[in-house]
Amino acid sequence: MKVIFTGTSPFAVPSLEAVIASSHEVLAVVTQPDKPHGRGLEMRISPVKEVALAHSIPVLQPEQIAEPGSIAQAKSYGPIGTMIVVAYGQKIPSELLIWPKFGVVNVHGSILPKYRGAAPIQHALIAGETQTGVTTMLMDEGWDTGDILLQQSLDILPNENAGELSERLALLGAGLLTRTLEGLEAGAIAAIPQDPELASRAHSLARDAGFIDWTRDAHGIVDLVRGCTPRPGAFTRIKGAQVKIWKSAVADCGGVKGEPGQVTAIDDLGITIAAGDGCVRLIDVQPESRKQMSAADFARGAKLARGDQFEKRGSTSQMLA
Repeated sequence: MKVIFTGTSPFAVPSLEAVIASSHEVLAVVTQPDKPHGRGLEMRISPVKEVALAHSIPVLQPEQIAEPGSIAQAKSYGPIGTMIVVAYGQKIPSELLIWPKFGVVNVHGSILPKYRGAAPIQHALIAGETQTGVTTMLMDEGWDTGDILLQQSLDILPNENAGELSERLALLGAGLLTRTLEGLEAGAIAAIPQDPELASRAHSLARDAGFIDWTRDAHGIVDLVRGCTPRPGAFTRIKGAQVKIWKSAVADCGGVKGEPGQVTAIDDLGITIAAGDGCVRLIDVQPESRKQMSAADFARGAKLARGDQFEKRGSTSQMLA
């Protein structure tokens, strides 16, 4: 089958590599334009573009894929079996949705219709889910509302964060994608409409979505840290300074009661902080303008003591987008 692959982020890379290694022919790759990065504003190419160039596959980088010129450029590759979309970052226009023989196939990081949207992996962790998975679907004009082709579930590991889970789901999605392409070619897949009554949304996380509200219960705080790691990052504040939290765990309060956000213990395992219900241990942190370090080392350097108070909560604007 001749295909065009559309994607941008690292999540899409295993899927692209799997299709390249298969019997299918990738005629072109569509990805987001190169973007300036870092203090030097050097242009950075997407991970998907890196793979395409390594395999000498033509790369298209339209500013807006819905523009007539961008649509014409994609369709210039002639009849194709399908257009594949994985973590691309733009909505596919209706003219391209109806162009391929088998439609446009999307790989999504959840068991649809749960967690429709740009951040399904993060939201699943924040919600405390113990299982998630990937879905291949036929894209329509809605946001992740198309008919389901195949699905595969995956158990979420204890203490797994969004970055780690994303890597595993990306690999799972790559295998599911190749099975989907084979099934479409063989006429062996019957698309199933989603049940909108079971749908939930997973919007992109705002930059301050990870601000810790210490009045929440300990499990909810730890799940928020997991879901916001590595991006947009979970953080708290103490003594006027911001501290990013890389790893935390629900902790035994040891019979010590404290106000939410109050340090109840400091030892070699980290910093124990009272939550609205239970306690949280900070394990790995990153103070402002410094490198990641153990919470124990941070406590020593910052001269923290039992009874010190982290800010209880962020402002009302510091919520999920």
